[in-house]
Amino acid sequence: MKNKIHKYDFLIVGAGMIGCLTALSLLKKKFKVLVIEKDNLRIEDTRTLAVNAKSRDFLKKLNLWDDLKETQPIQNIYIKDYINSKELIFENKEEEMGTVIYNKELLLKTRGILLYKKLLYKNINISIEDLLESKKAIFENKQFEFKKIILTTGKFFNNDLIINKKSFAEGHTSYVGFFNHSKNHQNNAYETFTSKGPLAILPAPNKSQKYSTFIYSSKIDCKINFKKLISDNFKKSHGNIILNRNIKNFTVTPHISSPLDKDLLLLGDTLRSIHPVAGQGWNLGVKDILTFINLLDRYSIDDPKLYSLYYARRKVDSFAYLSFTSLLNSLYENESNLNKFIIRLGYESLLKISYLRDIFIKQAMGRISLV
Repeated sequence: MKNKIHKYDFLIVGAGMIGCLTALSLLKKKFKVLVIEKDNLRIEDTRTLAVNAKSRDFLKKLNLWDDLKETQPIQNIYIKDYINSKELIFENKEEEMGTVIYNKELLLKTRGILLYKKLLYKNINISIEDLLESKKAIFENKQFEFKKIILTTGKFFNNDLIINKKSFAEGHTSYVGFFNHSKNHQNNAYETFTSKGPLAILPAPNKSQKYSTFIYSSKIDCKINFKKLISDNFKKSHGNIILNRNIKNFTVTPHISSPLDKDLLLLGDTLRSIHPVAGQGWNLGVKDILTFINLLDRYSIDDPKLYSLYYARRKVDSFAYLSFTSLLNSLYENESNLNKFIIRLGYESLLKISYLRDIFIKQAMGRISLV
């Protein structure tokens, strides 16, 4: 028994949200899966996730949704900028636009299932190159063998096995935090485009209905008075602001990646990163999982078409989002008369043409894709 080799179909490197959800999706398809994490499993992430309708359906099918204790529906999305005077409203009477949840709660739940099934190992530091070469590993005094390897963490962004195809867009620094406010948020989300970068406000799960989260993204690295920034843009809708001082920041480098090894699958942040304009980064990761799972219904894991089709589909979708978010940032940050004219034209089109507005609403909900 000492020399027993434990064989698995997939080894997933990275026990973040996308990695754990990929594992649970593959388990539901009866594949043998193992997840390893380089760090310990301590969760210090206090951020929220904006889950669109399609991602919510995905979590329900995995039996992960109904037991979540802290959820906050998004009924409407209000969009404004420094150029146009009217607000653009995205609303859908048939179902909620999306739901805000705490990242930590869902991650604890997914990791808990994998730990219970003894399919998740922490503090495992193994070379991806060695794994791909041998498809074998030894840790926890056990021998393991794998057919395919999946990377789901952005920590491998600069790995030699990955080609990073950076877009024409500049990187941004994003800031995330929470604040209390005197007015009820009415389950509404807001996005405003400033000349320095986009600012989004989402209702955070809280019984008071007077607690929200914000994400601000800018290519300018400077001291920011976030209380003033939020108050200047949302005093009318949110009232007096009391800012939580625990503000996190992280760098966003827009890119789409490709693996150099045919047995390496990239999902989530390893595959791509986009500007957080529309809050679609995590939801795109879910679409990665769904695309791969659906292809597994038609192709075996050894069929070369499986990975080639996956990358073909996900790169087109990723490039569309990357181009769209980068274009928006570029138009708003470069205050030329031509850019302002283009913004006004697009804005007026969305205000006046309900069909076009409905397309954007369905896209935001994940019901249709940009491509």
